[in-house]
Amino acid sequence: MSFHEIRFPARLSLGSIGGPERLTEIVTLANGHEERNTPWSHSRRRYDAGVGMRSLDDVGELIDFFEARRGRLYGFRWKDWADYKSCRPSEEVAFDDQAIGSGDGVTTVFQLSKTYRSGAQDYVRPITKPVPGSVRIGVSDDELQDTIGYLVDTATGLVTFQSPPDLGTEITAGFEFDVPVRFDSDSILTSVANFKAGEVPDVPVVEVRT
Repeated sequence: MSFHEIRFPARLSLGSIGGPERLTEIVTLANGHEERNTPWSHSRRRYDAGVGMRSLDDVGELIDFFEARRGRLYGFRWKDWADYKSCRPSEEVAFDDQAIGSGDGVTTVFQLSKTYRSGAQDYVRPITKPVPGSVRIGVSDDELQDTIGYLVDTATGLVTFQSPPDLGTEITAGFEFDVPVRFDSDSILTSVANFKAGEVPDVPVVEVRT
């Protein structure tokens, strides 16, 4: 996949609108009951990058970034200010925020993930773009020394141990992360007059699968 490991300027994404999107297929039966299904195992996020523009210099920076990505051609990292940590946004990342697997004495590679819970249900989201330097790993309630005994691939979110964790040990992780996205338009339409009047450009951004 064509992807640039660069983050959209975080100060420009601050204030943007967006969030997760699901695809649900609904069929209404003759008796009035519904059958609901989804072809997506994971949600997809959409954002509007134009909302964060506060000055003409911001628009200029946006255009630079857009042109360097060749419009929709190359993906990039996006900071979702409402959901960018393994913990609550108001909390500090800890090594035991998320359970990402259990040792079996054989497996050495584990995918970073974040679990969303409500009631008895939960959803496990793979995290493929952790922020470099933010990942903390624990095994059986003990934090491992940074990168000693394991490596983190920040382009995939895979954690690789030098030796497989022992059978029955719980593998945990804490991290900050970005969303892999691309622009959802090959054009940016803006004008100085409209921007000064308070109108910002519409710049759609959509999550991509990695």
